[in-house]
Amino acid sequence: MDFIKELTWRGMIHQMMPGTEEQLAKEMTTAYLGIDPTADSLHIGHLVGVMMLKHFQRSGHKPIALVGGATGMIGDPSMKSQERKLLDEQTLRHNQEAIKQQLAKFLDFDSAAPNAAELVNNYDWMKPFSFLDFIRDVGKHITVNYMMAKDSVKKRLSGESQQGMSFTEFSYQLVQGYDFLNLYREKGCRLQLGGSDQWGNITTGTELIRRCEGGEAYALTCPLITKADGKKFGKTENGNVWLDPARTTPYAFYQFWLNTSDDDAEKYIKIFTELTQEEVEALVAEQKENPGARPLQKRLAKEITTMVHSAADYEAAVEASQILFSNKAAESLRRIDEPTLLAVMEGVPRFEIDRADIEAGIKLADLLTDKAPVFPSKGEMRKMVQGGGVSINKEKISDPYAPATTDMLLQDKYILVQRGKKNYNLLIVK
Repeated sequence: MDFIKELTWRGMIHQMMPGTEEQLAKEMTTAYLGIDPTADSLHIGHLVGVMMLKHFQRSGHKPIALVGGATGMIGDPSMKSQERKLLDEQTLRHNQEAIKQQLAKFLDFDSAAPNAAELVNNYDWMKPFSFLDFIRDVGKHITVNYMMAKDSVKKRLSGESQQGMSFTEFSYQLVQGYDFLNLYREKGCRLQLGGSDQWGNITTGTELIRRCEGGEAYALTCPLITKADGKKFGKTENGNVWLDPARTTPYAFYQFWLNTSDDDAEKYIKIFTELTQEEVEALVAEQKENPGARPLQKRLAKEITTMVHSAADYEAAVEASQILFSNKAAESLRRIDEPTLLAVMEGVPRFEIDRADIEAGIKLADLLTDKAPVFPSKGEMRKMVQGGGVSINKEKISDPYAPATTDMLLQDKYILVQRGKKNYNLLIVK
């Protein structure tokens, strides 16, 4: 597979330094991509870079994922209007291990192949570096004029930010540039990959390699991903969409991709899956013929949920997504776990109920009017029950005065009440 051709049709190349394509055609090449370790999980904003590494390895080249332990302690000023919180070493090490486990789903770290992936942490080579050694051995090679010309610096100093820029952040590009120099020396790394906002930092590294070693190194960046409406990709009302199932459930993860617009789905399926160009073109044609069936969104959600989580998690997410729309979902409702149940019921009105009332066998009519105002009156509830319009846990009830029982509890603490076709309420038993 030709890496440049592959990224080109996928719309994943923003800028590329001259000579990059020739270098990749000449020999197996080592490239690295930096990952910010400020959390113990990647989020989908990281996935573009991770997919670049994945395609790089599939093309027969060697990928290095660099966890920025040292740079994470400083904070990259690129595209930021203020300084970020700095992390301690213990937190960074924990985050590094968690991130490696997630990357292992995308990259082959363990085989004996010459292009097996590696994970490195720049804290390991920056920690013993004294300040005096750094400014003598690294700082003297790059002029302040060169550093001031970078967009990330100019924007922060032009008055767009009220906070200015600390020396710590100003030095960031030198530290990242030294990463490239160190990996060039130690691992023969000739290429750095990154987002388009990293171009200035990456080219500082290629310049350091040229000045310190007389060597050639290259840069390739991907565009920053945005949504069709111009809003930031990967953000929801609840914040980031994480790869860690404890932060974002597989169901919520699946739903994020399923609910993308047609334009976004056509773009994302190229970037975030391994589907071939022919497969993508067939799906795009199918979408145009029958947009209501949403084949692009369904396939995108399937591919990426399976890759990040598992096939079983994907199947469970599909099953859970049917619960609100199916009249035969009682079994599924009892199978799904608590985080998925709560994710499915996000936005549904919730009422807290005393467990003692359930254990005492309170009548449903009393439970759903006096204890939880699902219905405004017992009379209205009775009429709706008689018309077959009330369900408990997706099973219709025929007697409004039947007792509530602990057998009704989902996960030993929830009862889902459906009133009519679309009105749901979740009772939380405490």
